[in-house]
Amino acid sequence: MTFWILIAVMALAVTGLLLLALLRTRSGQTPAAAYDLQVYRDQLKGVDRDLARGVIAEGDAERIRTEISRRILAADAQMQAEVEGGGQPRTLTTLVAGSVAAIIVVGAFFIYRDLGAPGYGDLPLSLRVELAQEARENRPDQARAEERMPAIPKPELDPGYAELIEQLRETVKKRPDDLQGQVLLAQHEANSGNHKAAYEAKARVIEILGAQASAQDYAEQAEMMILAAGGYVSPQAEAVLETALERDPRHGPARYYYGLSLSQTGRPDIAFRIWEETLRESPSDAPWVPAIRSQIVDLAFRAGVDYRLPETPGLAGPSAEDIEAAGDMNAEEVQDMARGMVERLSERLANEGGSPPEWARLIQALGVLGDTDRARAIYAEAQQVFGNDANAVALLQAAARAAGIDG
Repeated sequence: MTFWILIAVMALAVTGLLLLALLRTRSGQTPAAAYDLQVYRDQLKGVDRDLARGVIAEGDAERIRTEISRRILAADAQMQAEVEGGGQPRTLTTLVAGSVAAIIVVGAFFIYRDLGAPGYGDLPLSLRVELAQEARENRPDQARAEERMPAIPKPELDPGYAELIEQLRETVKKRPDDLQGQVLLAQHEANSGNHKAAYEAKARVIEILGAQASAQDYAEQAEMMILAAGGYVSPQAEAVLETALERDPRHGPARYYYGLSLSQTGRPDIAFRIWEETLRESPSDAPWVPAIRSQIVDLAFRAGVDYRLPETPGLAGPSAEDIEAAGDMNAEEVQDMARGMVERLSERLANEGGSPPEWARLIQALGVLGDTDRARAIYAEAQQVFGNDANAVALLQAAARAAGIDG
């Protein structure tokens, strides 16, 4: 209520000042013609002085008096007109003043209703940072996040592959210090969708390696923890990411997930700086680049940054002849050329295979062309090809989201 009282007082004060300016008359002001009259009278006195001193003749003095008298009469008439018509029309002035007052008060109310936040307390930057820090400190831990996850059906595994995983589990259980066994268990548990068992096995790998554990080992463990929590970065996963970044501050996947953690806890400003720098420094075909590109524009908006997403290399690099020919094409012909490039890439991947970034570019291109059914089929095929590579799977998922299909 105090806020509305202050706003009302301020609006009335501004309106009152404007009304005073509109209603004030100019009756107390001296007309401009009065100054002309004084000048002409001084000129008449000057003529008499010049005549007495013999500077001018009597005939010239008479002609000058006549001209000055004519100007005095004209100035006097102008002064009378200014005095009689100088006041502003009272009725019109009152109507204008009332309209201005209504526009200020009512207009301010409607603008605040649409753009403001009625009933919402002040939220300065320092308070927002404090709230973000409080949210980070009180967010759910890994176990609670996993408990909140809805039941997700596990992927159907080939019976033979499922039996091999079960044998691997039994073998590792008997030999918990077998490094190679723990590495294989972490990989195959992740492939089977059992992310909790995967990151527990990866934690055992890191424990066995000790000081020799690399940033990649920690980043993979954090990624499995994040997948187990449905994309949520828990405090425990964030601590693992920090350890990875201590070993390699330029590690791409760790920087991506650390930025994601900051974005989830109310610090899009810091997250944007991390992602923007990572995107700028990373190769265009790095697996984490599509994931950043698909989210950084929205993150920049939340951070209050005017950001333009940089362009990426084309699908297969159009030749100089293609570029020159495109200048003479209409929109339909350009579309046909783009489809031709996509078909060439698709044919090459089908016959010769390719890298995960190439498959991702094909999925995105098909989405841009509106061929979502085919993009979905290519995405399913790519998942089968690269199902054992967690980074490739993340890249393909980002491409699928960008194409508008289920990622």
